[in-house]
Amino acid sequence: MQLYHHPYSVDSQKVRLALEENGIDYTSFHVNPLTGKNMDSSFFRMNPSAKLPVFQNGSQIIYQAMDIILYIDRLIVSLDGKASSITTQVMDWMLKIEEWNPKIFTLSHIPDKYRLFVSKFVRRVVIARMSEAPDLASVYHVKLRDAYETEDKLKNPDIVKQSEEKLLRLLDDAEMQLQETRYLAGEEFTLADAMFIPVLSRITLLNLEEEYVSCRPKIAGYYELVKRRPSYKKVIGKHFSGWRWYRTLVKTVFFLCIRSMFRRY
Repeated sequence: MQLYHHPYSVDSQKVRLALEENGIDYTSFHVNPLTGKNMDSSFFRMNPSAKLPVFQNGSQIIYQAMDIILYIDRLIVSLDGKASSITTQVMDWMLKIEEWNPKIFTLSHIPDKYRLFVSKFVRRVVIARMSEAPDLASVYHVKLRDAYETEDKLKNPDIVKQSEEKLLRLLDDAEMQLQETRYLAGEEFTLADAMFIPVLSRITLLNLEEEYVSCRPKIAGYYELVKRRPSYKKVIGKHFSGWRWYRTLVKTVFFLCIRSMFRRY
């Protein structure tokens, strides 16, 4: 089994936590969307959405995080003969978490000059790949249009506000639930938690923990609890330590600057 992902991708973190919590062995391939690696024709042929993560098990290729996690659950059931761990309550939380897309919220908290620089680079990557693989031109055109539409959405304060409001509702619901249970769906860690933890880590990555997490004492305590889990330390924790985070950032910025300078897309 292979997983194509990036350590700072929310959906990638969801899937990796599910894999690690269930002890499933897989081969890890890092794909950095900030440098346009997900637009390479070889990856694009496998996954025309160009979104991360991508899970491959033999001829089975799955793109959406929720679908991958459901597949993992079915895989565990077939291998171990156990009942599915996804109860009605777990599924309700998974669907609620999946309703919030972190893209607009994330981009709206990145300074314009950095966001526009990366966006311009990725658009140029798409155009370059389009000329290299003319048979995929129509699909690349869709990604190019998506990039411009995202920029338009970010200029619309109502859309940005809606994204934040969805996040606030999710956090408030979680805060209420955690007043009654240790984890989101009960006293045991479930796949709902595997999907929720990356939401909190994204808030941390954006340096917004004080505003969104610390003010909710139950979530703050829950966050400290899950940080002790081996899966968290492997999937998220080690990438949030100072030198690793700066290494990834510096490496990405250096790559973008050099390729832009020499127009190598």
